[in-house]
Amino acid sequence: MGKLDGKTALITGGNRGIGAAIARAFASEGASLALAARDSVRLEQTVRQVGNLGSPAAVGFPSDVSDEAQVERLFEQTMERFGRLDVLVNNAGAFDGGPIDELSAEKWDRVVAVNLRGPFLCSRAAFRIMKKQGGGRIINIASISAQRVRPRAAAYAATKHGLWGLTQVTALEGREHGIIASCLHPGNVVNEWRALGSRPEDREPMMEPDELAQVAVLMAVLPPHINMLEAIVLPVQQAYLGRG
Repeated sequence: MGKLDGKTALITGGNRGIGAAIARAFASEGASLALAARDSVRLEQTVRQVGNLGSPAAVGFPSDVSDEAQVERLFEQTMERFGRLDVLVNNAGAFDGGPIDELSAEKWDRVVAVNLRGPFLCSRAAFRIMKKQGGGRIINIASISAQRVRPRAAAYAATKHGLWGLTQVTALEGREHGIIASCLHPGNVVNEWRALGSRPEDREPMMEPDELAQVAVLMAVLPPHINMLEAIVLPVQQAYLGRG
């Protein structure tokens, strides 16, 4: 038996990287999956992959989490297909940076739209569903940049700080309804753009997405009276304390 048998999870940014790794981990524990992302081709590839790993049902819903109408439709489709929602993973993210005096308002707005507006819209929709059904879990994928920032990353760091704040408010408001909110702060994770990157941080110690996904599973399967409110997960050799 899987630890998530009978559960339905919705994962945003679920077609690659951390999102796909969490989908694989949840599938291996028996969860039914609704995966959302903008790239429909990669999304369908991931849906097929997790179906082969043990998920009893996996569906991809092409969606832009920064668009309110698309988010509402995403959750409507999830409920039409599965009839319930036990876990939401807010993973979709964007990074765009540069020196703060050169950062355009357009870049700022794009990062805020995906990293903060998106989790708000999805958490709001999930909260309404979970409140009616008597509980659920919301797991926000933030970053160690929510606590230890880097230069040339004003929009990214600001949104990850904001996501940690959103997590706390969601946890507080959800308490009486059995809705549990948690925040997972990853350090350096191997991904496609880092593999091609030339920045100094792209050569720092890395962990695999599937290694990080193990913590997301732990957050999801805890007893309903227990919450891992916050977790920082990073390679042992990665600079963290005092970094800057």
